Amino acid sequence: MRNAPDRAVFTVVRHETGWAVEHDGEMLDATPDKEVAKAAANKRARAAQDAGKPCLVRVTGEHGFFNAA
Repeated sequence: MRNAPDRAVFTVVRHETGWAVEHDGEMLDATPDKEVAKAAANKRARAAQDAGKPCLVRVTGEHGFFNAA
């Protein structure tokens, strides 16, 4: 089986009173609006992809991905 390349993972998570993008343990782009946080995660992922880094955007609670509380 081949090794999967390291990829940047941007996760939209609940943060304080709203939402934020989590990447490598750091909270980025905090906002009260989930859709704005999703757009920010996609923008960061696009920049990573354009720089040649494989990436993934996850949204807590969507598409079967849930963060342990």
